[in-house]
Amino acid sequence: MGSSTDFLTEDELKELRKEIDNLGRRPAAVPQGNEEITQGQILSEIIDETNSKLLTLEENGSYVKISKDGMTAWLYLTDPGIERDNYTMEELTDFLKKKDVVTGYHHSNLAAMIKKKVYKREIVVAQGQPAIEGNNGYYEYKFDLNQRRAPKVLSNGRVDYTNMSSLQNVHEGDVVAIYHHAREGTDGYDVKGRIQQVKGVKEIPPLTGKAICQSQENPDVYIALQDGKIGMKNGKIDIQALHEINGDVTLITGKVEFFGDVVITGGVESGVVIRAGRNIEIKGNVEAVNLFAGGDIILARGIQGGQKAKVIARGNIYADFLEHTVAVAGGDVQANTILNSRVSADGKITLTGKKGAIIGGYNHAMMGIAATEIGNAAEIRTVVHVGCEKEVYQKVQKLRIADASQEEALSEIREEFSELAQRKKKSGKLSDALEIKLQTLESQYNAAKKELETTRKQLRKLEEKITQGQGSEILISGNVYRGTVVCLAQAQMPIERDTCFMKYYQQKGMIESSVLAYSS
Repeated sequence: MGSSTDFLTEDELKELRKEIDNLGRRPAAVPQGNEEITQGQILSEIIDETNSKLLTLEENGSYVKISKDGMTAWLYLTDPGIERDNYTMEELTDFLKKKDVVTGYHHSNLAAMIKKKVYKREIVVAQGQPAIEGNNGYYEYKFDLNQRRAPKVLSNGRVDYTNMSSLQNVHEGDVVAIYHHAREGTDGYDVKGRIQQVKGVKEIPPLTGKAICQSQENPDVYIALQDGKIGMKNGKIDIQALHEINGDVTLITGKVEFFGDVVITGGVESGVVIRAGRNIEIKGNVEAVNLFAGGDIILARGIQGGQKAKVIARGNIYADFLEHTVAVAGGDVQANTILNSRVSADGKITLTGKKGAIIGGYNHAMMGIAATEIGNAAEIRTVVHVGCEKEVYQKVQKLRIADASQEEALSEIREEFSELAQRKKKSGKLSDALEIKLQTLESQYNAAKKELETTRKQLRKLEEKITQGQGSEILISGNVYRGTVVCLAQAQMPIERDTCFMKYYQQKGMIESSVLAYSS
């Protein structure tokens, strides 16, 4: 291929012509025999030969450059000179083909080079088409396949493990995965016409797993059939209504949150938070933790709360012992021992086993308490309370006052509203001011009526609760030690001396007692 260095430049040719002109003014020497040919004669012959023949693109210094990857080609054109017409499209494309550029022509650039006489610049004149790879079929999962979260590093450099969780939960009907079908790719090519083939694509089989199904509206969408913990197991989606942890739960394990049941075969370290939509069962030792359950809580080996633990269940709480713990149950609380704790149950508190003791703290049960012993020989202050607490009675009193006040206000609004309504009925029309007032009164009446209904609903609920607790009793089948305070509803009775086998109940607002052995 010719290059720009193979021929004389235009400036060099001008210099040569000047030299020839100067030589032409001198007498020409005709070579005879072995006479030497002058330099001027040689240059003159070269110029005459050059002018008599039109140079090709290869000969006049034009060239083609191709990128290493073969995807782009540039064309460099020199000035065709006054001896010949401008370049043609056919001439340029033929030149490109000679240089192995056979496809991907940028015709608009070529046309511009010809029309605008773009010379001595490299212009892009051809480009290949990159291959576009396709995609295999794949699943878009709506849960994190990498279930372990990293612990948070606090500003002071301490690592906080409390918010780590290895559980992910779903509700019934949640979308858990979406299938995206395979997409075919497109072959590419370079400017030399070489094909760049793409790989073939393939679909993958439908998802399988436990408690999932394909949507009826779109079979590519997979939904959960139940609430529970979701994860991948052996390439299958697994939704478990039971989350079982084999071993201990520590701060490194972190927070445990699950819609279903949580079963822990080991113990639970201080600071851990466990929330379950249903039941929590812990078979090992439990320290100062926070437990929240939508169902029951079962603590097989009890809890040493260190005055920091909270155990809250909408259902029942069962424990070997409760020590220095706040426990709140929507149902019953049953344990072998309750020591220096604050316990509240909407149902009953029952102490079982040989010890069956409540020692220290405050223990309230709406429907009654049954224990073997209350208090101890050290006369530690132990409060046991059944029926409604004082706060309930105080709230009932406030609601009754609010009820009376709201009823009076409603009556005044109703009276004024009725008067205006009658006037409108008789006259057929009210003034604009009175019409606005009538509408305002109607709005006030509806709001006051709704407020009164809400107050009375709350009042009825609390009054029913008081009625339920009125028959509650405290039964002690063993010792009741001095230092114990027995409370029924709003009444209380300190135990001044040790006694045993007692039943305490309320009669006409007063606490009555009888020997359990002789009670009917």
